[in-house]
Amino acid sequence: MTTVTESVDVDVPVRTAYNQWTQFEEFPRFMDGVQEIRQLDETHLHWKTEIAGVKREFDAEITEQLPDERVAWKATDGEKQAGVVTFHRLDDTHTRLTVQMDFEPEGVVEKTGAALGVVDHRVKGDLRRFKEFIEDRDGTETGSWRGQVDRPGI
Repeated sequence: MTTVTESVDVDVPVRTAYNQWTQFEEFPRFMDGVQEIRQLDETHLHWKTEIAGVKREFDAEITEQLPDERVAWKATDGEKQAGVVTFHRLDDTHTRLTVQMDFEPEGVVEKTGAALGVVDHRVKGDLRRFKEFIEDRDGTETGSWRGQVDRPGI
């Protein structure tokens, strides 16, 4: 299993950063390689990705969602990955997002990419684009979901 941890500071309040992150269908606007995400219900997502010419589709489940604090997920089919993004209030108008993702690279290309830090670089770039995306919106999110998910043991 490979672990990636990256952080970014954004110039928006924690509530705004969290609200935007809960808009999963917007991820393709700032995540390189994510073609589409469909939110099937409050806790289930269907992803379509293409990274380095490798196309994948998989389902994921939100296992924990605490407003303004964290969102955790795990793949439920195909992909072997799980992760969490945490939101840290730095002050009234600044937030630090930290993403930790665990995944199992498959095949020579993915294993080589993981060993060379390609995934770390991609996550760092995605966070940088999230920062640009939310800050360019003058600190307003495209939507929000303030519900809570707590599924212990999942």
